[in-house]
Amino acid sequence: LDVFDDHPIVERTSMNSWDDEGFRAAIKATGKKNIIMTGLWTEVCVTWPTIEMLGEGYNIYVVEDCCGATSAVAHEAALSRMVQAGATRLTTIPALLEWQRDWANREHYDDLMTILRPQAGAYGVGIEYAYSMVHKAPQTAKHPHKPANKGV
Repeated sequence: LDVFDDHPIVERTSMNSWDDEGFRAAIKATGKKNIIMTGLWTEVCVTWPTIEMLGEGYNIYVVEDCCGATSAVAHEAALSRMVQAGATRLTTIPALLEWQRDWANREHYDDLMTILRPQAGAYGVGIEYAYSMVHKAPQTAKHPHKPANKGV
């Protein structure tokens, strides 16, 4: 929650966040129609509000590797149900890079790289390589690799 420390937390008891007036008000207050959904329980806490929000004209993008389910089968069934209702499936890195759009956009670049370098698997390794080998920045590893000196 530290990432969003300037945003209020919407407390609720319903499994379907769209049932909660506070949640609906928070979404509507953004004025945005494109909503990214993630959640702890794909088949309930993500699916139910997604279907209702689609019905109210929102474009919903479900970041499927940021959701959890009771089983792989339940996860896939929930994702299929949301897509059939009109949602779009995507994964974390494409979602983040779609926001970034252009590497010349520096507003969130450093924050994004801080997240991606250690957390984005092969993509993070590629970023680390570009930083340390191409741009000669220090490696972020706890035990950085020291290339052999080949008489250069």
